[in-house]
Amino acid sequence: MKRIAVAAGAVALLLSYPPFPLPFLSFFAVTPAVFLVRQSIQHANPRDAFRWGWWYGLAANALVLYWMVVALWHFTPLSALGYLATIAVLGIATGGLFWFVTKLRLAAPAIPLAIVFPVAWTTLEWLIGHLGDVSFPWLGLGTSLADAPVLVQWADLAGARGVTLWVVWCNVMIVETAMREQGAGSRWRRWRPAAAVVATIVVALGYGVWRMRTVPVRDVGVVALLQPNEGFRDKWDPGLKDSVFGKLVSMSRQSVARARPGLLLWPEAAAPDVFAWRPRWQAEVADLARHSHTPILVGAIHAERDYRQGDPYFNATLLVDSTGEWRRQPVYAKHYLVPVTERVPFVPVRVFRAVPGLARWSGGFSPGRTLPVYSVGLGRFGVLICYESAFEDFPRKYRAQGADFLVNVTNDAWFGRTNAPAQHASHLVLRAIETRMGVARAANSGISQFVDPLGRAYLSTRLDTETTVEGVLRTSDVMTLYVRLGDWVGLLVVLATLGGIAFLVKRRFTP
Repeated sequence: MKRIAVAAGAVALLLSYPPFPLPFLSFFAVTPAVFLVRQSIQHANPRDAFRWGWWYGLAANALVLYWMVVALWHFTPLSALGYLATIAVLGIATGGLFWFVTKLRLAAPAIPLAIVFPVAWTTLEWLIGHLGDVSFPWLGLGTSLADAPVLVQWADLAGARGVTLWVVWCNVMIVETAMREQGAGSRWRRWRPAAAVVATIVVALGYGVWRMRTVPVRDVGVVALLQPNEGFRDKWDPGLKDSVFGKLVSMSRQSVARARPGLLLWPEAAAPDVFAWRPRWQAEVADLARHSHTPILVGAIHAERDYRQGDPYFNATLLVDSTGEWRRQPVYAKHYLVPVTERVPFVPVRVFRAVPGLARWSGGFSPGRTLPVYSVGLGRFGVLICYESAFEDFPRKYRAQGADFLVNVTNDAWFGRTNAPAQHASHLVLRAIETRMGVARAANSGISQFVDPLGRAYLSTRLDTETTVEGVLRTSDVMTLYVRLGDWVGLLVVLATLGGIAFLVKRRFTP
């Protein structure tokens, strides 16, 4: 039975996330995990809880993150090791979650499982997003409801982590209903947990419908998104770099002539070289921006003109303003670098830049340090590069600094036709709702799209197609409670978990 629960839980979690449009499954996807914990509590066996938690975490993450092997293989022979290390660590963390919940329930049975389990689960989600060089907050459980934005409009109050806490609580209450004995009290008492779940869903729906009718949405203006669909290896072929760049300029000219956008977005690292080292490229983009009066956000590698071996270089965006200048504008350098492929965790970057032969094992990028808010005719915006969209802190900070909308540039070609492109794009639904800002997303191979401040995606492109999208970006001027207070749910669950740990430690050493 426990093996079945592990397998069922892994498959249910996989199907809860995009590209599968099954948001209702989120309310049942964690029930196998709750069942396993309940069994360990009934048998008073925390060690057994850890073991089954390890298998559950390993199996679930192995399915949800299977695309890592495909994606990382483009970069390094360590891809399989990176994948195995990731799911192993997440398995151990999940085992620790099961052990903690079981131990605390045995020590303090007065604390309901419906409190302990959701708090511990949400704390683990918070921890995964705060591990320094190996932070990987990919697909929090709240993100599984990205396909049903009406249910998560209240993320403007509590953020995606608040949604996670609620969804896990619903799963626990459903298990409580199913596991109650037939003769335990009245029929109403038996179904009371399920009724509570239905009541909260109705409240979430009511709030969602109200907010979707009352949030004042406004048009920002026309934004153009370039999707050149360059092959991963072709783009970095030294003999093809000029033709790749020429294609970007040609597509940009066509888009500008067709729609006269107020902002043109190139994907992450679209320019296949250090932009500062290419005067002719700079001149072409400057000429286009100046004659069309269109600011162009260029995704490129950035380093100084007088770069020397050992100096830092960055995965960055550079804004070429409507006068054709880019050095007057701040450079945004990616902060959250993909572990292994862009930076080997906990190893000084200079080691991989200075030692011959090591560069092929790591991108050797340095992390950015500033969060510039760009200003163009359409308004002010902040930039998220690649999977920075999975982190909730930068959008919140941009909004607090006066940003009107968000821009996400990415290159998802290395994902192939796995689930990852859809999973990646789904994070922006929560970021838009949390901050009530519209989002424009330019992806090299797709999915390029717009997301309005209600979390509704539109003008989404297909994968592996060469295209441009010109559309009206919509946003709002609402300053949400979540932006004002920050991740207050994350803070509370961490404090509550630390309190539980302190209780267990005190009990262990108290006669």
